[in-house]
Amino acid sequence: MSNEATPRLVLYTEGDFDPIHRIDVPTIEKAGGTLRMVKVTDEEERARLASDAAVLIAGWIPLPRTFLKRLDRAVGVIRTGIGVDTVDVAAATELGLCVANVPDFCLEEVAEHTLALIFAVTRKIVYADRLVRQGKWHRWSAQDMLPMHRLSGQTLGLIGLGNIARTVAGQARALGLKLVAYDPFVTPEAAASVDVRLAELGEVLSSADIISLHVPLTPKTRHLMNRETLGQMKRGAILINTSRGPVVDEKALLEALQSGQLAGAGLDVLEKEPNQGPHPFFDLESVVLTCHYASCSLEAYANMGLQISQQASAMLRGEFPHHLVNQDVKDTPQLRLRKKI
Repeated sequence: MSNEATPRLVLYTEGDFDPIHRIDVPTIEKAGGTLRMVKVTDEEERARLASDAAVLIAGWIPLPRTFLKRLDRAVGVIRTGIGVDTVDVAAATELGLCVANVPDFCLEEVAEHTLALIFAVTRKIVYADRLVRQGKWHRWSAQDMLPMHRLSGQTLGLIGLGNIARTVAGQARALGLKLVAYDPFVTPEAAASVDVRLAELGEVLSSADIISLHVPLTPKTRHLMNRETLGQMKRGAILINTSRGPVVDEKALLEALQSGQLAGAGLDVLEKEPNQGPHPFFDLESVVLTCHYASCSLEAYANMGLQISQQASAMLRGEFPHHLVNQDVKDTPQLRLRKKI
């Protein structure tokens, strides 16, 4: 397919500069494209601009069916990260749009952040920091810091055993943690290849001292951690979430923490983001909160920008992106990638 037959605009509407994604303009231009980055907050304006785009790069904006139907000239969309829960993938497939992502983005960063939250919660680092800043260095007592247990010998339960969880497993093993995981999409053989034992969800919840969540947000995983499942966790265990906020029912988690069912939680994500104003978790010393930045590193963003650029360029050339999420689109009569639009 000739470049002349392909729409040229590669559009990003969530910022008018590129300090993070590091999109490689020469790569896009070599494929005959031109990159436009603008900051748009009005959805009608975003749809109007996107109607001229060949490829739409999307960060946090939702891409429902109604929006996708207005992409008159697009051949595909690229998510700036791993999750595609913001995209109506089924609608995109029906419309002949390719959906791509960056599935190996920030594996090490999120794994490191998971361990950082585990340390912060189990060692009560944030609480101790506050005491020091308040001039209470000599206030240390068993009441302040105990109970506290060494990590070595404890069991880490991984809910989800994808690439990030497997990276966590490798790092956690070096700390002397025992590993068990629940993932209905992973075979025991695949888990054994990374030295992790698979078990049913109930067994993982009841046996682990630490539960770490590594699942995408889907209808089945929304509020996966609810009053029932939190109640199945070992009393005094802690919960870590670096996946998506709505995987956890926050009201149920608050109850579990206040009752002592759980000893603490480390959360990089919340049900509603960005958080606006006071949150019930703010009053709990046992909770460590970070602002959904587990993916953050210059190296991770550089790699993401390169992969976005390469996949956008592939689509401009009429080729399938390397990380095509909706493989079924290849068999869709409406496939736009190799049509003149």
